[in-house]
Amino acid sequence: MPIETSPADFVAWFRSVAPYINAFRGRTFVVAFGGEVVADGKFVELAHDFNLLASLGVRLVLVHGARPQIEQHLARNNLGDTYHHGIRLTDAETMQCVKEAVGRVRVEIEALLSMGLANSPMANADIRVAGGNFITAQPIGIINGVDLMHTGCVRKVDVAALNDRMEFGEVVLLSPLGYSPTGEVFNLTLEDVATAAAIALDADKLMFLMDTDGVQDRKGALLKELTIAQAQDVLSAKRKLPDDVGLFLPCAIRACEAGVARTHLISRHTDGAVLQELFSNEGIGSMVVESTLNTLREATIEDVGGILQLLRPLEAEGILVRRSRELLEQEIERFVVLEHDHRIIGCAALYPFPDEAAAELACLAVDAQYRDRGYGEVILKHITVIAQTQGMKKLFVLTTRTAHWFIERGFVESEVSALPAQKKSLYNYQRRSKVFVRKI
Repeated sequence: MPIETSPADFVAWFRSVAPYINAFRGRTFVVAFGGEVVADGKFVELAHDFNLLASLGVRLVLVHGARPQIEQHLARNNLGDTYHHGIRLTDAETMQCVKEAVGRVRVEIEALLSMGLANSPMANADIRVAGGNFITAQPIGIINGVDLMHTGCVRKVDVAALNDRMEFGEVVLLSPLGYSPTGEVFNLTLEDVATAAAIALDADKLMFLMDTDGVQDRKGALLKELTIAQAQDVLSAKRKLPDDVGLFLPCAIRACEAGVARTHLISRHTDGAVLQELFSNEGIGSMVVESTLNTLREATIEDVGGILQLLRPLEAEGILVRRSRELLEQEIERFVVLEHDHRIIGCAALYPFPDEAAAELACLAVDAQYRDRGYGEVILKHITVIAQTQGMKKLFVLTTRTAHWFIERGFVESEVSALPAQKKSLYNYQRRSKVFVRKI
């Protein structure tokens, strides 16, 4: 939100994020970020955002990486950085460098999360950071004849211990290390730790901060929302993907398949990326979900408030005839609503005139932020099917401003005389709405 915005704009913006604040309280979010965030000096801003989320009652699990720091330690000790099938080979000397690098990164993160500077977002912050042997690991073993030694994978997540720490109001910080029952330490990847933790905790969100803005289509346009099937299509398509997309998108799919509600892929280079993704309708990255977030259904009395929010701006512009809340409540069974992630973004009503096998389409509206996505046509098709099942032969609409939209969809301009007798008697000649009819 720009600092120079007017008080009215600020109030409108703050009200727009209020539903998210209410919805996120008590929810579990797992956020994964690479060691590059710390190395680039960008973690200060990120710490402010984590502080805000924690203060809003979000249960936070942070998972950090340490790749650049490990590489620096290896170079400093004149050790090679060996990979096999994209997996770091961790011998005893390399493991020592890994532990030193991870330890340093962790201490720096904990220090930044402890800042309480006056006149900063961390003023009076009281973030307690929890750590421990929450991750049990096992060796990956031998791949194609090569023993990866101390390189491991997650075997088990201590969910009870993690929940205890979060219930106590602490932010959990997980490092890319795991421990075995025999006391061995294994080098893990941050994506493996984050994904396993999110699945084990049944997290509401898993977020990966990466170098690119998200997942893009072949033309370079950002894909804001993908189902599991669509994400799998991206991976299976014969095109080169950025390294981080190829790394994190399979984890997003795995997490959603295992029950994590949402997985987000966002840029680490955008200041406030986590907040922008969480507290705006559009977000700024790519979100992977199990199935589409859109639901088209019959309206209920609980939907009246959401429908009014859609209709009021259009009524103010004179596009729709004003309806009172009382009338809307009485006629709610005539309405259908289109939801996106439990938020009403579209609606329409159907008023049948059985004696003349005709029905009126009314109150067709789509939220301004979701227009030009074909949602209006989806609602129109749904209403048409309902009218057909009721034995209607034609659908008509009265409009003053959207004539071309209906013409493009097969409606034909007609005279007022073409209306059913009951509707014709109620026609408002001062409003002078045009009549459009389509056979169904």
